[in-house]
Amino acid sequence: MYRYQLGIPLSEYDDFVKEHPMVNLLQSSAWEKVKSDWNHERIGVYEGEKILAVASILIKSLPLGYKMFYIPRGPILDYRDTEVLKFVLQSIKSYARSKKAIFVTFDPSICQSQHLVNQDKIEYPENLALVETLGQLGVKWSGQTAEMDDTIQPRIQAKIYKENFGEDKLSKSTKQAIRTARNKGLEVQYGGLELLDSFSELMKKTEKRKDIHLRNEAYYKKLLDNFKEDSYITLTSLDVSKRLRELEEQLEKNRVVAEKFNDATRSSKVQENIKEKERLKEEIDFLQGYMNMGKSNIPLAATLSLEFGNTSVNLYAGMDDDFKRYNAPILTWYETARYAFERGMVWQNLGGVENHLDGGLYRFKANFNPTIEEYLGEFTMPTHPLYPLLRLALNFRKTLRKKHRK
Repeated sequence: MYRYQLGIPLSEYDDFVKEHPMVNLLQSSAWEKVKSDWNHERIGVYEGEKILAVASILIKSLPLGYKMFYIPRGPILDYRDTEVLKFVLQSIKSYARSKKAIFVTFDPSICQSQHLVNQDKIEYPENLALVETLGQLGVKWSGQTAEMDDTIQPRIQAKIYKENFGEDKLSKSTKQAIRTARNKGLEVQYGGLELLDSFSELMKKTEKRKDIHLRNEAYYKKLLDNFKEDSYITLTSLDVSKRLRELEEQLEKNRVVAEKFNDATRSSKVQENIKEKERLKEEIDFLQGYMNMGKSNIPLAATLSLEFGNTSVNLYAGMDDDFKRYNAPILTWYETARYAFERGMVWQNLGGVENHLDGGLYRFKANFNPTIEEYLGEFTMPTHPLYPLLRLALNFRKTLRKKHRK
């Protein structure tokens, strides 16, 4: 006989999620605290004293006392066990109705397919068959959506597995970009709140460059505060004075070489020397401008990562586009993942990519030899007669937002 319980103890809840194959930090109790502008509830389903399923439910208030429920990357259970699945959904529906919720949306981490970049796709038809099972239980499927922003969570994500990570597994161009960044003297450090100001400034630069709005410093602080030792910022910066000294030394070597040229020197070698001199002088002038402004150490790129169990998510990333030539983002993301695996993680989620696998996010994240995972997507379980009307209103608002963005 199954039973469900509300408000199950934090430790019992988190331990179950961490040990489950569908582990995801969006179903952690710490994430509930991050989403403090939502109410929340934890539900557990038991057989006797054995826990079989859990869900962290985020609850948003709507006008006239109504609610909407959202279960990010959950519920967590064995979806192949139809009887347990049926009981879990019935329990959630019963609770939703008691709170005047109009619908429950959820998007579990169930793979429809996965593949390494440039390798054949592995399909999971048994997982796709769950769509029909859920439909028979009164759940509506969003379908194989075309655009990344058609769903709350990205339907397609890039995830690095530990066994597929390492410089030897990167493309020639990615290795070269990392070498370039290191050769230019970029320094990488890891930390928490002491790096928050630099991280936030880089996020502001990224928002301005992309003409988007992400989060503010208070939100990033909330992430660090709630995940504590299970969070870190990776910051890559440039010691400008040190780099200037290196460039001056290289320029002097260039001058010495040029003085040895004579009529027998190949013209190609002379031209190469001239181009090197121009490149060095241009970079010196560029950096000297920052020194003149009193900026001797400049943050170039950063990421903010969260961990849950033995999994990691590279959640936010920013960069200073004025320093694009230094390849700081590629070095930063690589070192972020390397540090995650050093800390005992088995995979790091790099976040969503464009559904058509041909955009800026996909091309950048493909540098790190990730596995591209396509999830089933979003499901909605109506729990009130007003659902069809509210669904029309929500769809209309989404259409207007898309037109406005264009």
